Amino acid sequence: MTALAHDRYCDEILFQTDRLRETLKDADLAARVPSCPDWSLRELVVHVGGAHRWVSEIVRTRTTEELPDEDVPDADGPSGDDPAALDAWLAEGAAATAAALREAGPDTALWTWAREQRTAFWARRMAHETAVHRADATLAAGTGFEVAPDMAADIITEWLEIVSFAQSEGDPEALELRGGGRSLHLHATDVPGAEWLIEFGEDAFTWRHAHEKATVALRGPLTELMLAFNRRQKPDEGGLEVLGDRGLLDFWLERAAFG
Repeated sequence: MTALAHDRYCDEILFQTDRLRETLKDADLAARVPSCPDWSLRELVVHVGGAHRWVSEIVRTRTTEELPDEDVPDADGPSGDDPAALDAWLAEGAAATAAALREAGPDTALWTWAREQRTAFWARRMAHETAVHRADATLAAGTGFEVAPDMAADIITEWLEIVSFAQSEGDPEALELRGGGRSLHLHATDVPGAEWLIEFGEDAFTWRHAHEKATVALRGPLTELMLAFNRRQKPDEGGLEVLGDRGLLDFWLERAAFG
């Protein structure tokens, strides 16, 4: 399974934002978000909308250095508690981000916090950021969550790439994800080929798409698998099952919890 096309990510930023806006209708914006307990639903929305505006400004200006938060116009959301103003602000930011990314195309060189220093990184990251935080919002609002299978699979793959990058950069928790002879298998039972084998080497972990016996396996529907792997639900919820060493799965989830 490969990354999606640049235009598809731009489409998904808009699509996921629109679904998030639907989730917010008639929701209590003061409700706590179970998967992000430090945030209210409104604070979650401001985080998403602020991230959209930050990336939009990075792409628009083609900056090659990290952009300070204070240099991002209107990133803190509307003042007051008017849900309509928050909705309009969220939609406006997503539209500006998608438009900036489309105009730049996937290969424009600019700053990112990762190894890949081009616009393609931000298109993918913002599509996934918006989708996963929409899942957070549905938990707070008590509504259901669905995402296209190729998006769910790509979210898992990107997170593995992010954790691997963090390990290579010396993140203390990511550095603990090693130790030969252990492995973790993610197996989506409803989408052919949606499987990942994570192998712990002596110096680092590696991953590949494979169906092989592992120290521990997490298997079940792809969307639920993605949510659990991103710590949005427990590994034994949503029709998932854990086979083998549950402690190793917990070890991974605890140390890949940054970001």
